[in-house]
Amino acid sequence: MESHTFDVIVVGGGPTGMMLASELRLHDVRVLVSEKDAEPSIAVRSLGLHPRSIEILDQRGLLERFLEHGQQYPGAVGRFAGIDKPAPADLDTAHGFILGIPQPVTDRLLAERAEELGAEVRRGCEVTGVEQDDDGVTVELSDGTRMRSGWLVGADGGRSTVRKLLGIGFPGEPATTEWILGEVEVTVPPDEVARIAQEVRGIHRGFGIGPTGGGLYRGVVPAASAAEDRSVPPSLEEFRTQLRAYAGTDFGAHSPRWMSRFTDATRLADKYRVGRVLLAGDAAHVHPPLGGQGLNLGIQDAFNLGWKLAADVDGWAPVGLLDTYFTERHPVAADVLTITRAQSELLAPEPGPQAVRRLLSELMDLDDVRRFFAEKIAGIGIRYDFGMGPELLGRRLRDIRLSRGRLYELCREGRGLLLDQTGSLSVAGWSDRVDYVAEVSDELDSPAMLLRPDGHVAWIGDAQDDLERHLPTWFGAAKS
Repeated sequence: MESHTFDVIVVGGGPTGMMLASELRLHDVRVLVSEKDAEPSIAVRSLGLHPRSIEILDQRGLLERFLEHGQQYPGAVGRFAGIDKPAPADLDTAHGFILGIPQPVTDRLLAERAEELGAEVRRGCEVTGVEQDDDGVTVELSDGTRMRSGWLVGADGGRSTVRKLLGIGFPGEPATTEWILGEVEVTVPPDEVARIAQEVRGIHRGFGIGPTGGGLYRGVVPAASAAEDRSVPPSLEEFRTQLRAYAGTDFGAHSPRWMSRFTDATRLADKYRVGRVLLAGDAAHVHPPLGGQGLNLGIQDAFNLGWKLAADVDGWAPVGLLDTYFTERHPVAADVLTITRAQSELLAPEPGPQAVRRLLSELMDLDDVRRFFAEKIAGIGIRYDFGMGPELLGRRLRDIRLSRGRLYELCREGRGLLLDQTGSLSVAGWSDRVDYVAEVSDELDSPAMLLRPDGHVAWIGDAQDDLERHLPTWFGAAKS
């Protein structure tokens, strides 16, 4: 066994794992990220970030990095089942756009952030064994190395080794449909590719092909059947055969940069924690990619879990705080599975689903209906159950203008925040965990708000004694 230990080992170096590592490092938690692949993936499985993920990046001071590499699409917010309607008016966010950015770029930027903050990243290290006791977790790697940590988080994807080693149930529906995804060069002229793609998508909404830059085209097409082993990438000939089957041409596809598969399998782990081992991201939930929520859901899992796990490592976490990760995020994942299942049905070519699609298209002419879908897909309509109280209680607070800047500029360190418009309150006893800001805003009609490190409103009021009854719920006992 190695002589040094870690507070947390994160298995999986994708966006969920790297986001979690960054959140933990904000609190000086000793983190190792173990990734089985020797090199970062170049597969563009995700194409964008939704408003809630964009807010998270802004809260941690990362948004400008991402904006440099992406393109903003305000009209795409809330796009549901490919039904083309205007984005809803006046969404409750200062970041009302989809950020188009290829997943490899997102992966790279989040990995750079984690390493800048001091996370150790080891690539080419596959976890093969996990043992735990009351004091920690022992992890065995494929090269025989054994390491010790206080906690382990499996962020190792839909075929999670950690989940399987723990024996966590993963109920749901197996794959019935598979798509082939790849980035290739083509010989057909660009205007001809665009014309054919538009015609085919009018009939088969699971089909698409378009330029990604540098002479490459990203194509997606239904497979002939679901592969027995999804870990085996599709061949170029399989891809070309399916392109011909749906489009009447293979576009002269050649020189693939990468090829991949995805399915409509829909599953949700029945628990996110066993002892000192937790799950996050696709390790905890898989679903069809419709709406592009998978990567975003994982980032948001990490944002919820990071500060809570750090609080336990630091020793100030109140009893039950870490359990709120499951009680808050499991229902969110279940809701995403519902949304993606519904979209899958609406894309089916049979008369019944198409009749429902036409009816829903008419309903989406109503702004309230479009807003309903947009808030779900964008992740800005989530309200955690903090008990009875004002409508904003349990919701994240959007970025607002203050007299000396923006709210999200005050959230960079991942601490709690008391935003006090009365100037009469105090967080004495919790100042090592909660920042105090006596500020006013025309956009805020509450006297004071207590925000958790993830930006969700934990208390609203103006009385010091009431505040002190709520602070221990999220930030533990006061220090004398």
